[in-house]
Amino acid sequence: MRIVAIEPVLVDVPLASPVRGVHGTTSVQRSVLARVTTDEGVEGWGNVDPTPGYSLVSAVDIYDAVARLAPVLVGADPFNLHGALARMDRETAEGFEAKAAIEMALLDLKGRALGVPVHSLLGGALTHDVTLNAWIGTVAPEQAAREAAEWLRRGFTTAKIKVSGAGDEGIARVAAVRAAVGDRLALRVDFNESLALAEAVSCIRRLEPYALTLVEQPIPRTDIPGLAEIRRAIGIPLMADESVTGPASLIDIIRRGAADIVKVKVMKQGGLLRTLQMIDCAAAAGLRVVIGHGFGLTLSTLAEAAVAATSDAVIPGCEAVGPLKMAGDVVTDPIKLGGGVLHLVDAPGLGATIDSEALKRYRVPR
Repeated sequence: MRIVAIEPVLVDVPLASPVRGVHGTTSVQRSVLARVTTDEGVEGWGNVDPTPGYSLVSAVDIYDAVARLAPVLVGADPFNLHGALARMDRETAEGFEAKAAIEMALLDLKGRALGVPVHSLLGGALTHDVTLNAWIGTVAPEQAAREAAEWLRRGFTTAKIKVSGAGDEGIARVAAVRAAVGDRLALRVDFNESLALAEAVSCIRRLEPYALTLVEQPIPRTDIPGLAEIRRAIGIPLMADESVTGPASLIDIIRRGAADIVKVKVMKQGGLLRTLQMIDCAAAAGLRVVIGHGFGLTLSTLAEAAVAATSDAVIPGCEAVGPLKMAGDVVTDPIKLGGGVLHLVDAPGLGATIDSEALKRYRVPR
């Protein structure tokens, strides 16, 4: 079996309602799909979902990168993931997101051809029930409290609160949520790089009364020494997200003692295999891991859940909750996440089927 074509597809899928966060308000998810086809008619699909402000590249950039990488894989063995990644790396050292979409499609294809789920190809799932992390945007404290109570009612046991900057409103938002849910919901705070180093410690210390499980990426991603300085001065576990790019950044974080927890994502790490490598590296250094990109479609969500299920270094509360925010999808049976748990299935590949009509509806010309 050989690869005969790799096709990138650009889609705009509406969100169920606008999501307000540190980087602004989002109402449409622009995603990139990759379709890999073989000479035996077997195909596989992957997708990645960049977020403006968080992601350094756009969906159009990723689309173009998939198109550039496609020729180097034509004629290759679709089952040889390491070979495919090596070919793509020789073509470019960048393009992690495009490589992730293609590798995801190759894993989906391999699973379909062999009749096994992707989590089996990754070594096997330790659990088939992946718990999910709810989210609360940069909304008024009263609304945040209402949303937290609703997440709790639906069955979620952990939630993230977005905080932008060091002002009083963010502290009030966290206080309102904690008052609304008591100790029944584990809470995280994500600053998305919105603090200056000089104000970070005092701001985070104001959050210590609210029993947070972690605070995430308070300062810009490039300042890993600053993260280490903050970690030494606060009493809440510190998680690095945007600072975690490739393996070199993770090694730097470990050496400097810059985080207690790191967040990895299939899209930013360049695929499922490399995400697992990063998880293993972090675990070897004694760090815990959170996985998941908060925006996205069913395919990428299933991929991140498969990774989360195969490692006991990943803590409960996977952040791959994109389908909860969507008003549509590109698969025939979008995954249901409303109860706070993603139930992995043993269907071949990623376990989802592309809906050709939905693809036509959401496709964006390029």
